[in-house]
Amino acid sequence: MSTRPEPHQGSYIEVAIHSDASLTDELVGLMSQLGFEGFWEDQGSLRCYMSSTRWTPALAGEVESLVRLLFRSSRTGYPQISVGTIEEENWNAAWERTVEPIHITPRIVVAPTWHPYTPQKGELLVTINPKMSFGTGYHESTRLAARLLEEFLRPGMRVLDIGTGTGILAIAAVKLGASQACGIDTDEWAYNNARENVDLNGVQGQITIGLGSVTDISKSPFDLILANIQRDVIERLLREMVDRLHASGVLILSGLLDSDTDPLLDAAGESHLSVLRQIREGDWIALAVERSRSSPGHTTPAP
Repeated sequence: MSTRPEPHQGSYIEVAIHSDASLTDELVGLMSQLGFEGFWEDQGSLRCYMSSTRWTPALAGEVESLVRLLFRSSRTGYPQISVGTIEEENWNAAWERTVEPIHITPRIVVAPTWHPYTPQKGELLVTINPKMSFGTGYHESTRLAARLLEEFLRPGMRVLDIGTGTGILAIAAVKLGASQACGIDTDEWAYNNARENVDLNGVQGQITIGLGSVTDISKSPFDLILANIQRDVIERLLREMVDRLHASGVLILSGLLDSDTDPLLDAAGESHLSVLRQIREGDWIALAVERSRSSPGHTTPAP
């Protein structure tokens, strides 16, 4: 694997893994856990992106170890890995060629600004300028979260979207009838991109975008909380999420591989959460959970 390129303003690291397409979904999940935020499949390669300011020699070693572990039982053998630096304008041009309007649910359509889309009767349109942020609708985890959002959101709910990325889910929540939504992300690029997308959709009066973690959000209860992030982050922040969930609220967890199911269910049980729904697409799963009836802070409605 190559050594670290010198970082500079406006550039991104591209790690290209020339691999077995059947392992792409799992690769995306694992690379997401290392902090990669953009992904592009291109002629047998998975191209993974992050800001060059976040790239380190230690991370290069982690990528190589992760890929070796994943491919040790693959019939295709160990894949070729290449690392390069791409300027922002070149990355955006390549990205724009791959992103077109997509139904993330039968009702919700996500369209980039460079591909105008006229919604059909009953459709809800979310317009985004995705840039480098995670969340174009092309990834299974976003679609799974959107499906559960559509199922459990009720008009007037207050929604919190943790790891908001492009802001897709927060925007969709408001368009589905939420009275207010708050999106938060630890990545400054995502923070700026989500704010831009909120403005593009004309919902700035109902959505607040913050830079930080769920621990920076006050504990005033939300009716529905979304977390489309990696399992280890979900497990680390689960107690903080529950502290901000209304007694009768719903917590939607996505960004999870099938292999994450048992550990996450164990963590949910420890936080006094029970599963309302579990759905999957390919190797990815998403859960809707609520406070268990006997959990602390749960109030049983009067008959």
